[in-house]
Amino acid sequence: MLGIFKIYTVEKLLHYVWKHKLLPLKALLTTDGQELEIIDPGLTNTNAGPDFFNAKIRIGETLWAGNVEIHLKSSDWYRHGHDTDEAYDNVVLHVASVIDSEVTTVSGKRLPQLQLDIPADLHLRYENLKKTEDYPRCFRIIPHIDTFKTHSWMDTLVVERLEERAQQVEQRLAKTQGNWEWALFVTLARNFGFGLNGDAFETWAQRIPLDKTGKHRDELFQIEAVFLGMAGLLETASLPNNSKADPYFTQLQNEFAYQRRLFDLSAIMPYQQWKYLRLRPQNFPHLRLAELAWMYHKGCVSLSRLKDAIMKDNSLDELRQIIVAETSPYWHEHLMFGCPIPKRTLHLSRASQNLIIINTVVPVLYTYAMSHNDYELRERVLDLLRELPAEQNYILRQWEACGLKVSTAADSQALIQLKKQYCDRHDCLRCSFGYEYLSSKL
Repeated sequence: MLGIFKIYTVEKLLHYVWKHKLLPLKALLTTDGQELEIIDPGLTNTNAGPDFFNAKIRIGETLWAGNVEIHLKSSDWYRHGHDTDEAYDNVVLHVASVIDSEVTTVSGKRLPQLQLDIPADLHLRYENLKKTEDYPRCFRIIPHIDTFKTHSWMDTLVVERLEERAQQVEQRLAKTQGNWEWALFVTLARNFGFGLNGDAFETWAQRIPLDKTGKHRDELFQIEAVFLGMAGLLETASLPNNSKADPYFTQLQNEFAYQRRLFDLSAIMPYQQWKYLRLRPQNFPHLRLAELAWMYHKGCVSLSRLKDAIMKDNSLDELRQIIVAETSPYWHEHLMFGCPIPKRTLHLSRASQNLIIINTVVPVLYTYAMSHNDYELRERVLDLLRELPAEQNYILRQWEACGLKVSTAADSQALIQLKKQYCDRHDCLRCSFGYEYLSSKL
């Protein structure tokens, strides 16, 4: 297995050397002695077929345009069956680190070949990147990267993250029969899990029949009964140890029993799916569900309201006026049923509001904008990320420690994308920071 991994790594590096033209300082020659010039290495192909499309090369006096295939050994051409695959008939050059055979296409054409080595210093820097336990691995190069290159890469990353999150919204949209309001509700609910209970909140939200509960939207008590009941938290067995059902629990339980018969509510979650360990009290599921009930009751979960707000000049203030979460009076004095606490006022902190805007409003409106070709709305969403302050977490603190300025939510979202999709996967060869590190002399 290790041998296979090494072969894969060397091939990836060969692709990298070809793509970025990190070539030896001498004339390139094909295996039959003709001079070769790489005019354009072509476009990387991430699907089936040749490795690079539409390359332009000059061999001798002839200009060629076509595809390029790269292997560790020439004989891999046959091992992978390319000699019988018509998709490889337009290959104009075969590149390999080891030339151990001639190669021919399905039409019988013999291909010119280039023997290409990986520069020793590039290989060494790549191995160092893979072995280091520091994060970010390329921290030494960060202060030396041109500001324009940094901003360009960050802009690419934030759009990548939005596209990725748009796919998640589209999946929710598919599960809710194309209902945008319901997809918004599910996305908001997931983010009310604040990490630990995110999956549970999403599962719960997909079971809430909004078409039915909407008929009682004016009655907070009824909404709260349905929300808590569908979460399994009105089951007597869900009460904390040594706690007794109090009058409010019983009232909600009775109301949910009525609503359950009225609307044939059956997909009730097992209460055991909710997690409490290492949760701050304000994030207990009971409280968050009560807040969601209040927001739904007040019409805060509304795509049209969010769209109108984001198009205004003071969009951030407008959104914060919408994203307000209170609760019914009972939850001012309880963490869960049967657990009274001193009376206090519940409200979403500014930091929590920002997280909901970043993780709910932005991806849903971005998805809506792209699906409706509304490029003005798309730009307003991107502007919103640039207006919001950066999130605060350990990922961003590590980047800041190595000299990268993180000011806005666009910056923080870009760096979260960088860590999850590049750093955690050791995918330095696709990263612009990785390129700067590998091509540097530091």
